[in-house]
Amino acid sequence: MEGALARLLATLAGPGRVVWIGLRPARRAAMAAVEAADIGPEGLAGDHARPGRRALTLLQAEHLPVIAALAQRGEVAPETLRRNLLISGLNLSALNGQLVRVGAALIRLTGPCAPCSRMEEALGRGGYTAMRGHGGWCAEVIAPCRVARGDVVVPEG
Repeated sequence: MEGALARLLATLAGPGRVVWIGLRPARRAAMAAVEAADIGPEGLAGDHARPGRRALTLLQAEHLPVIAALAQRGEVAPETLRRNLLISGLNLSALNGQLVRVGAALIRLTGPCAPCSRMEEALGRGGYTAMRGHGGWCAEVIAPCRVARGDVVVPEG
């Protein structure tokens, strides 16, 4: 039975894709959407990131409508949530702790990216709670490279 569960846990419907890339040039500065960026040990070049286990932040695109519904908003743009990479087509929750290839870069998802109190500002009353469980993932950079919109996202190994 254990082997069957392991196979199920390792089975994904298909690869994901990078659909949006955002840089935070400084703390509380507006996000800048870009077509491509270099990922290094400190995170994305031009981003105000925390090095190490939180060098990069990822959000699943499929969570945007859920967050919007929970915040009672028509829609939520990715820059509102201040994550670096928006990924579509792949359940990031299933990859926690694993190595993930983003284009040619290699990262490791290190854990959930909890919402901050600023989500009340960004989304309005209840914004923090709307983000709980949907705040995305933090990652550390294992092998740097350039990442671009449209790049394939797959587990490594």
